[in-house]
Amino acid sequence: MMSLRKITTIGFDADDTLWQNEQFYRLTEQQFTDLLSDFAKGEHITSRLLEAEKRNLAYYGFGIKGFTLSMIETAVEITEGKVPASVIGDILAIGRELLKHPVETMPHARDVLEALRGQYYLVMITKGDLFDQERKLAQSGLGDFFDAVEIVSDKSTTTYRRIFSKTAGGPDCAAMVGNSLKSDIVPALASGAWGIFVPHELTWVYEHVEVPREAPRFREIPDLGHLLPLIQDIAR
Repeated sequence: MMSLRKITTIGFDADDTLWQNEQFYRLTEQQFTDLLSDFAKGEHITSRLLEAEKRNLAYYGFGIKGFTLSMIETAVEITEGKVPASVIGDILAIGRELLKHPVETMPHARDVLEALRGQYYLVMITKGDLFDQERKLAQSGLGDFFDAVEIVSDKSTTTYRRIFSKTAGGPDCAAMVGNSLKSDIVPALASGAWGIFVPHELTWVYEHVEVPREAPRFREIPDLGHLLPLIQDIAR
């Protein structure tokens, strides 16, 4: 029976696991610092922006709209309320461009999903703006590989327990695959699932935590091309 298998369910993060994401934020951040270059140095601007983003997560959540509002707030703070209306307009424009960036799937993403489909219950678990995540999923062409899609406001141990408890074997028979230790791996491990870390060269500083190498169910692979052999090895 499926519930007797060591792994029955595999969860996948989306941004920077299945498709590129952070690189577009970095480009937008550079455009933002350029807009405010007459008022402060780049490092100071990015530091203040990060503070605003962290502060606003409780209000706006994760995603491009919250990021855009944080840019506007930072511009107001740095210029002491003197930011030109034209700069606010430019910030809104680069925020809209970020919402239209093309979807670039990660290497091996399609191949590994195709190989796993039908063998495991596949669920995409992503946080952020609902409309934007739905857009990226549709443009990626990967939607048909998933048995379920969960777009959540945040990822916590409770989130993973809720999602995996609806599948065969519950969290004990589930694995979460992602590039963020803080959002994808640590809380999934705490829920009782396996946590499979796939590092990305660009990861938002907010997502940085210590690597849980001592956790019995923690695994790390260099890219998605190594996922299928790892799953097969765990299943032995």
